[in-house]
Amino acid sequence: MSHLDTDLVIAGGGLAGATLALALARVVPSLRVTVVEAFPLSADALPDTYQPSYDARSTALAWGSRLIFEELGLWSRLSEHATPIRHIHVSDRGRFGATRLNATDHGQEALGYVADNRWMGLCLMRELLKTGVRWEAPAEVVDMMPETGGVRVAVKRGTETRSLTAQCLVVADGGRSGLREALGFQTRNQQYGQNALIANVSTADSHRFTAYERFTDAGPMALLPHGAPHRAGQQSALVWTLTDEALEEVLALSDSQKCQRLQERFGWRLGRFTQIGECSHYPLKLTTVDEPVRPGVALVGNAAHALHPVAGQGFNLALRGLMTLVEQFRQAVEQGVSLGDLQVLGRYQRLHRQDWQQTVQFSDSLIRIFGQSPAPVAAARDAGLVGLDLLPGAKRWFARKAMGMGGRRAVINKPGSPRREPAGHE
Repeated sequence: MSHLDTDLVIAGGGLAGATLALALARVVPSLRVTVVEAFPLSADALPDTYQPSYDARSTALAWGSRLIFEELGLWSRLSEHATPIRHIHVSDRGRFGATRLNATDHGQEALGYVADNRWMGLCLMRELLKTGVRWEAPAEVVDMMPETGGVRVAVKRGTETRSLTAQCLVVADGGRSGLREALGFQTRNQQYGQNALIANVSTADSHRFTAYERFTDAGPMALLPHGAPHRAGQQSALVWTLTDEALEEVLALSDSQKCQRLQERFGWRLGRFTQIGECSHYPLKLTTVDEPVRPGVALVGNAAHALHPVAGQGFNLALRGLMTLVEQFRQAVEQGVSLGDLQVLGRYQRLHRQDWQQTVQFSDSLIRIFGQSPAPVAAARDAGLVGLDLLPGAKRWFARKAMGMGGRRAVINKPGSPRREPAGHE
């Protein structure tokens, strides 16, 4: 298929698209990969040093995601600004039920990590610029047409549009994917009637590397340790779910009033809230695509499924899916089969489907269970949380879900290394 312009086009060079490109460069270096990204990229634009910002947005990385980044050779650098989560505390506001997870109980140094999105992107870009991955930026994929032996991808740069021929197109341009809609993929949206308010906050007491998941009658909130990878600091990343009316009310408050309102909802486990940074927000919904693959095209990451952030599983689920796709592409190259062959993409979909269905069910059930306030339901929640805390088997299951170890194990087979197979579902 050397007559094609490239082997694979990745639409979107964000965290998902860049990770996929790097993994393919590591695992199948013979593939010609082209990333089409809307934002400009050059080696000169990458800073030599990274200075964390108080208002930096972050992502929760499960332990399983750390293992993937280790195999990609990225973790040693990425961990320089990744705050460990050594404890998780789950509670129900105004009720006695609670459960606690500790990394040492599972023989790990952390249950997960919190890393700045900008830092992760910077680490990925530095590594990608060392590879043979080709970048088209600033540009965007606006259409795709199937052809014999591959696909023809329309790439728009400024006012000009040109075509690239490839074996396959991977859509990785996020949950608001315009390309997904342009290609006619049907999405299913379940509105939660809530919004996520995102901000970084400071507290009088140290977080002691503890992530708090706090369920309230107005919706869940999470506080994740942030900003101090090597010492137990006082900064946390906040995810606060609010109704439309409550969101407008909170946004109208001063910073000190926001801290006071947050104090009322969260409590005093971290002492007084002393600072809240820049707030951003977005409506919450569960978005899924029943058939995220077609001949010559596959959706990945948030373009294929966007979850409620309550369990912090969105990017971790996407990452496991990316590694599953990489493995299918590696096998296709070995067998001389086109990357866009429906058997190749269909096998990826089947292998990843069980993981995303279980993860969606896990996240969605937390919202449904903790979103109900009648006394019998609340009492059952208390019993459930206490039961998780007391029953080793149930607690181990919950911990494995939180650590991103409940799905199909990702194994990266690099060229020249002994062949390893995923150990099924863990």
